[in-house]
Amino acid sequence: MSSVSLTTLGTGDAFASRGRFQSGYVITAAGSNTLVEAGPTVLASMKRCGISPADIDTVLISHLHGDHFGGLPFLILEYMFETKRRKNLTIAGPRHLEQRTWSLFRGMYPESDTTEVARKMRFVVLEPGQSARLNKIQVQSVRTPHTIKDISLALKVGVGDKLIAYSGDTGWTEELPEISRGTDLFMCECTYFESVDLSFHLNYPLIAANRPRFDTKRMLLTHIGREVLEHEGEIVIEMAHDAMRIEL
Repeated sequence: MSSVSLTTLGTGDAFASRGRFQSGYVITAAGSNTLVEAGPTVLASMKRCGISPADIDTVLISHLHGDHFGGLPFLILEYMFETKRRKNLTIAGPRHLEQRTWSLFRGMYPESDTTEVARKMRFVVLEPGQSARLNKIQVQSVRTPHTIKDISLALKVGVGDKLIAYSGDTGWTEELPEISRGTDLFMCECTYFESVDLSFHLNYPLIAANRPRFDTKRMLLTHIGREVLEHEGEIVIEMAHDAMRIEL
């Protein structure tokens, strides 16, 4: 059996509620390091957690909101000047990720020459309902009801003999119990507690009511919003916090 661990780089919402870093998680197995989400705080959090950006093989992005992919320009900058890439980096996510990443980078650092670093980066489109083999991981993706014009995804990652599911940002969908099926860990967004517009985010009462339907060995609430933190004493499902390390 292979050793697999998860480090939570950032577990907050877009507003960094109560000072939590924004979305980022690293899945580590023998010879494999996968970054799931790259919020704006991801580089700082990686360095605080002692994870070298050079060790990342694959990046998975669930959707094209800034708190989930806005840290990619800082990773690119790191690879240009501080930590040169020795091997290629695969960046996978919904369509338009490559275009939006380079557009964002050029807006932030317009005079930078990215020719060399771009040669080390390969962008892959993850299509909903399909599986993809990326380096040493297997990724299954399904569409979630979070964005309308763009595609947002929930992800199921197979690495070694472990399965990790991640809801991404999402309103309620019957795909959530399905993607959690047979997993060792299911990371589920929990942005709200009192808000009842669940078309693009989840609230805790709905998650708790459906907890028996999630077929996972361990469930972890993440993307924690202000409302949830204000009701922290009422939460009985495990909540993630920044810089957790979970052995699977």
